[in-house]
Amino acid sequence: MPDPGRTRDCVIALDIGGTGMKGALLDRELTPLTSLRRPTPRRDGPDAVVAAITGALRDLAAQAADRDLTVRHAGTVVPGIVDEEAGRAVYSANVGWSNLPLAAMLRDASGLLVTLGHDVRAGGLAECRTGAARGTRDALFVPVGTGISASVLCEGRVVRGLGYAGELGHVVVEPDGDPCACGSRGCLETMASAAAIEAGYMARSGRAVDGAAGVARLVVRGDPVAVAVWDRAVDALAAALATFTTLLAPGLIVIGGGLAEAGGLLLDPLRARLNEQLTFQRRPEVVRAELGDEAGCLGAGILAWQAAGIEPACSELATAGDATSGRGHRQVAEGAP
Repeated sequence: MPDPGRTRDCVIALDIGGTGMKGALLDRELTPLTSLRRPTPRRDGPDAVVAAITGALRDLAAQAADRDLTVRHAGTVVPGIVDEEAGRAVYSANVGWSNLPLAAMLRDASGLLVTLGHDVRAGGLAECRTGAARGTRDALFVPVGTGISASVLCEGRVVRGLGYAGELGHVVVEPDGDPCACGSRGCLETMASAAAIEAGYMARSGRAVDGAAGVARLVVRGDPVAVAVWDRAVDALAAALATFTTLLAPGLIVIGGGLAEAGGLLLDPLRARLNEQLTFQRRPEVVRAELGDEAGCLGAGILAWQAAGIEPACSELATAGDATSGRGHRQVAEGAP
């Protein structure tokens, strides 16, 4: 007989992106009991972002109370350099904070038990547990959105590097290229992020466009400026992935984030150009992420349940992507996060 107590507790999961934040109350099977979406006020400065995160945590806690649910823990994942063990948001070029004891700040402001994680490592954790990278011991999860980062899975373990690992977006692919918010020039983010694709089209054409998705639609129509900007982004992404592949030889590269919504328009030329750049290296399979923009939030939920001393039953999650990916319900590799 099911334990009735299992249905009365939950965790708060909150994923903070450069553009928006996604939150949910998740049960032990990572089923969303309620959800929250709102913009990230990054243009108003880091203090405004911290206040918005606190407000979202309080609102989700209130929703749990309204449903007579006990919140066991809260998982908040953020972009940039994150030292998970210390609970510190070390640096974020997109949000603008530096060396914040964010976990403690959120605990004090919300009254909740809060564990801090990195948005992309959390997304990679979710894809590894129940998404496109199930059962894979060497993989790279790359969400391409406002910025570009990566979650590195090496021999079944997430590589953290004290929070500095995985900053693929700040690999220089064009020396002396456009300036980057990080202070360098020619970083991958300046060419292949969704923001860079939109800005690149507007700069070349002098016309406004509805984000990277708008550029993608123009590519399909054969707009020559859009095609040039898109090709430049794909070439830059392939160059960065070739470097990573040479160094760590992943068997699988999972592309996520908003740009992955373009599907074959992005993945087909990316696979081709990556293969063109590889010679002796192990050739990774390049696939689309299965969990979409929910990956970071689900990963935050996994972190929250683990911080509460409970392993969530995420292996029970069924995804429609199983049928399309050909992966089925594979056993998670021993030692996977």
